[in-house]
Amino acid sequence: MKFFIDTANLAEIQEAQALGVLDGVTTNPSLMAKEGITGRDNIMRHYKAICDIVEGDVSAEVISIDLAGMIREGEELIEIDDKIVVKIPMTKEGVKALKYFSGKGVRTNCTLIFSAGQALLAAKAGATYVSPFIGRLDDISTDGIALIEQILLIYRNYGFDTQVLAASVRHPMHIIQCAEVGADVMTGPLSAMEALLKHPLTDIGLEKFLSDYKKGNPNT
Repeated sequence: MKFFIDTANLAEIQEAQALGVLDGVTTNPSLMAKEGITGRDNIMRHYKAICDIVEGDVSAEVISIDLAGMIREGEELIEIDDKIVVKIPMTKEGVKALKYFSGKGVRTNCTLIFSAGQALLAAKAGATYVSPFIGRLDDISTDGIALIEQILLIYRNYGFDTQVLAASVRHPMHIIQCAEVGADVMTGPLSAMEALLKHPLTDIGLEKFLSDYKKGNPNT
């Protein structure tokens, strides 16, 4: 399973990259705003800064809701760097944009997926990735992991190449559950990735190893 980080914070991206497990980055307008990145030129420069850090795909989101605007923005975004994947919302116009870009060989990420039907349409339109938002589904007492399983089954049935990117990951158990059901990618915060490192028995074991070493080597 690929690990993407869902942020626009360059320090967090650098830290995830240094960890050695980062495969890509996803961002959105809300994450950009959180970092104080506003204005088209600043946003475009920030995407380039992200691409300069990571080796994998970087999803950059369009903000237009009409087809012409999505196409215009997407074509501008792919000029930033070869790593850019155009992130497009699951709407009627968005599906048309997915088809347009897939016909041009441009990689896309269809975002705001909340049903298997939406994921099916995105795959038929040629999306490279679909992003089901499992955390937001959990927030309304709906099983987000079950949706990932359903989409994966449908894609296997028909041989779709579209990758299932589990989005809105909130905590380490989301990551484990996504891995168990076979999600192609997960995207989440750095805190969720780092939480996978933690286990109390690891801390206890390490503390004992170091304590025993110091007893046998009092001068070190």
